[in-house]
Amino acid sequence: MSESSAETAVEAAVAASSAVSAAGAANWRRAGVAGVAIGVVAAGAAAGVAIERLTVGRGMRRKARLALDSAGPYGSLRGMPGKVLAADGTELYYEVDEVEADSALAPRRRRLFGRKAPAPVTVVFSHGYCLSQDSWHFQRAALRGVVRTVHWDQRSHGRSGRGVAQVRDDVPVTIDQLGQDLKAVIDAAAPEGPLVLVGHSMGGMTMMALADQYPDLIRERVVGVALVGTSSGRLGEVNFGLPVAGVNAVRRILPGVLKALGQRAELVERGRRATADLFAGIIKRYSFASRDIDPAVARFAERLIEATPIDVVAEFYPAFTDHEKTEALAHFTDLPVLVLAGVKDLVTPSEHSEAIADLLPDAELVLVPDAGHLVMLEHPEVVTDRLADLLTRVGAVPAGATVNGYGSTSNSAQPG
Repeated sequence: MSESSAETAVEAAVAASSAVSAAGAANWRRAGVAGVAIGVVAAGAAAGVAIERLTVGRGMRRKARLALDSAGPYGSLRGMPGKVLAADGTELYYEVDEVEADSALAPRRRRLFGRKAPAPVTVVFSHGYCLSQDSWHFQRAALRGVVRTVHWDQRSHGRSGRGVAQVRDDVPVTIDQLGQDLKAVIDAAAPEGPLVLVGHSMGGMTMMALADQYPDLIRERVVGVALVGTSSGRLGEVNFGLPVAGVNAVRRILPGVLKALGQRAELVERGRRATADLFAGIIKRYSFASRDIDPAVARFAERLIEATPIDVVAEFYPAFTDHEKTEALAHFTDLPVLVLAGVKDLVTPSEHSEAIADLLPDAELVLVPDAGHLVMLEHPEVVTDRLADLLTRVGAVPAGATVNGYGSTSNSAQPG
């Protein structure tokens, strides 16, 4: 049996503080702040995994992770692959799921004057920070074959290439750049026909940047919008569920710490693997709120986040502080809009979704109790039902259509 997470957290805080103070006596104040900040974060994570570490051995936990990795189909859905180059040459990866022919839902219609049938509605899914297109697993499973969908990986995430501007030219990532990336994907995967845009967290911000830079596209082609667990700005004020003193310390040092860690990516990745239990506690705390989350789903979320290299984490983080797209929401005013968030989201608090809904008075606001940041994995039935309703309202699917099974995340249910 290994030592408790509480002891590990204290040791991590002391070690971090000592390492920083060794840089020079003149920096003792900064070292103290770093120690406090790291201690606060570590203690919060320890609270989430202390019981497990006290009762389950390290080897058993490793075997459990391997078993969970092989259980369930999470992240296994694949579509027709495609690639497109962003403005800076970054290779963006996407997949398309086409509509299945169904005579009951799509009766034969006589074409007039030889014109081809109109392009179907395409639903474009944009994922969040440190995730990939697979984070929409449940919604993709439910809508598969019912409506045409496009799932893509943001630059430096998933199967997309590392950001060329970031690696070659050391250019900071911006949300505006992500909006341009989304435009490139739309041009390649859905060059014509109506669009429904769906985005979670950073994906929702990407959609706002798209609207800000390409208002004609929104006006002429977008027929519906879904913003899930996202924000239009003021993310620098989020406290992540930490005490005020702790979060202020974290804000001051985190950009510099992440940059330093990104420069030692190989070493840090080895450290992440060695402290997998501690990271699992952090991920679970900031991803979910439900106590009975399916362990396989929780492990799936870990895998998604663990797959994001630390240098990518460091590159993207500053962009959120600069994100301010409140005025861009005006481009969605006349559209059917779904705004959905978990009430216990610590990353983009539900108050940010309420602020978006206040600016879009005709939007449907859905606040999901007992849900955290990854609400689409934690309560897929709620997200899919509200999304299906939006698609019906905009005519993307026939009123009589039914979605496929999408499973549940409770620990007593089978994967969808």
